[in-house]
Amino acid sequence: MERTVIVAAGAAEADAVVDSLTLAFSSDPVSRHLWPDARTYLASFPRFARAFGGGAFALGTAWRGQGDEGAALWLPPGAEPDQEALAALVESTVAPEARDGVYGTLEQMAVYHPTDTHWYLPMIGVDPARQGRGVGSALLKETLKEVDQARLPAFLESSNPRNMPLYERHGFEVLGEIKVADFPTLWPMLRAAR
Repeated sequence: MERTVIVAAGAAEADAVVDSLTLAFSSDPVSRHLWPDARTYLASFPRFARAFGGGAFALGTAWRGQGDEGAALWLPPGAEPDQEALAALVESTVAPEARDGVYGTLEQMAVYHPTDTHWYLPMIGVDPARQGRGVGSALLKETLKEVDQARLPAFLESSNPRNMPLYERHGFEVLGEIKVADFPTLWPMLRAAR
């Protein structure tokens, strides 16, 4: 297996990273529930990625494979997704009949989200053509080194059950299950401080 080289992604690489994540999430259950048709998905997901994890570019906590085979947007302690941009995006792009499920899911996500100091991984994705080659592990390891040096926990929500074994191999444990109406299931996962 070829070794994936992970490099920092700043503002200059943001477009390439968002493109990479858009490709990676193209069959994600939550993303495609929000935007089931291709045109709406391709127009909306990049805005979602920037609102949900885009703060990582300015904070120096965005990572990508050197060949753009995948990316991870981490938010360090104290940083949060852009809630106003997320709400505006939901209101302008998600079908009205799906919005209650979105808002109910967001409320449940808040219940599980740690209140103590922690790192948050809102987005990680790998090009479907490059999955199964260790890219996801390499992306996780890059920030988990820093997380462990600070002896802090890390948190994420998995939107795809196929990804949970990867997270579990890196020490994340499932805290529960978030299921609201017909919205796809999410699994909040915590990696204890080490």
